[in-house]
Amino acid sequence: MKEAYILDQTFENSDFSQFQKGEYENCTFLNCNFEYADLSFFSFNNCELTGCNLSMAKLVGTAFRDVIFKECKMFGLQFNDCNEFGLSFKFDGCFLNNSIFYQTTIKKTLFKNSKLIEVDFAECDLSNTVFNNCDLSGAVFDRTNLEKADFRTSVNYSIDPSSNKLKRAKFSLSEIYGLLYKLDIEIDKNG
Repeated sequence: MKEAYILDQTFENSDFSQFQKGEYENCTFLNCNFEYADLSFFSFNNCELTGCNLSMAKLVGTAFRDVIFKECKMFGLQFNDCNEFGLSFKFDGCFLNNSIFYQTTIKKTLFKNSKLIEVDFAECDLSNTVFNNCDLSGAVFDRTNLEKADFRTSVNYSIDPSSNKLKRAKFSLSEIYGLLYKLDIEIDKNG
């Protein structure tokens, strides 16, 4: 069966069952439901997804190239299963709790106003990534390249400087304990 090529389409309030397997280019998805969908080997190029639910979708071989996610619910996604070629996206106002980016190379990614609770960033290349006003409670950073990453407006991160690359990364003074937690010292925020 030949895969579809869909160009410059807008999909609104659609369910996954209405989508053909194939390549979507310059498409817009508004309030679409992909929850538990098998998006394996789908390709999204220069697409924007707004208000969509992609929670627990299967992403084996899925291509996301220059994709923008806005206000999407994206619980438990395994981005480490995606097609790595050209993998690039931006997240604004998304819920990515319990998602996995293990060993992905996603340099210069923008995470803005998003919840990244218990997200696995172990062994990722997140160099030059911006975490703008994000909640990183329980997020895992282990052997992660965070060089030139910007955490200044984000909260609740715990990053061990001895097991991650942090050269020229940016942090706010108010959240500095997220880098010192392993030392088991007390920091007086009032003094």
